[in-house]
Amino acid sequence: MGGYFTDAGVFLVDTLFGLYLLAVLLRFLLQGVRADFSNPIAHFLVVVTNPPLKPLRRLIPGLYGIDLASVVLLLLIEIIYQLVLTALLGQPLVFGALLVRGVFHLLNLLLNVYLFSILIVVVLSWVSPYPNALSQLLGRLTGPLLRPARRWLPPLGGLDLSPMLVMIAIVLVQMALPYLQRATFELLF
Repeated sequence: MGGYFTDAGVFLVDTLFGLYLLAVLLRFLLQGVRADFSNPIAHFLVVVTNPPLKPLRRLIPGLYGIDLASVVLLLLIEIIYQLVLTALLGQPLVFGALLVRGVFHLLNLLLNVYLFSILIVVVLSWVSPYPNALSQLLGRLTGPLLRPARRWLPPLGGLDLSPMLVMIAIVLVQMALPYLQRATFELLF
C-alpha cells in the first residue's frame, strides 16, 4: 500500500515541479536569445513565471544581461523539489547531496530542452515549412547551437545535417553527466 502512494506521490511531484522548472528555464533561455515575448507561447511563460520572479527581481538584480533572479528561482525550486523527493522516498537528508543532485538534474533538463527543441524544429520544417509561433520561438532558441554546427558542416545536397550533429553531441554530454555526478559525489562526500 505504501509503495503505490509513494510512487504516485513521486509521479505527481516530478510532474508538477518538472513542468514549472521547464517554464522558468525556458523563460531564462528565451530572455538570453532575446526572443519575441509577444509570441503567445513566450507570453504564456511570462505569465506563469512572473509571480515568483517579480519579487525576486527586486532583491536580485541582473548582471551583464543575465537574469540572476531566474537562476536563483531555478535553484530554489530544484532544492525544494529534491527535498520533497527525499522526504517521499525516506532517504537521509544531506543538503550538499541535494544541491549536487539538483544541479545535475538542471543540467540534464537544459540538455533535454535543447535536444527536443532541435527535434521539434526539424520535424516542423518537414511538415509545416511555413513559420508559426512555435517554430519561430524554437528556431530562435536553437539558433546559437545550430549556427556553429552549420558553419562546420554545411548543407550536403540541400540537406542540413547540422541538427543531427548537435543532437549527437548533446546525447554524448548527457551520457557523461551520471559519471560526472558520481565523481562529484566521491570528491565532496
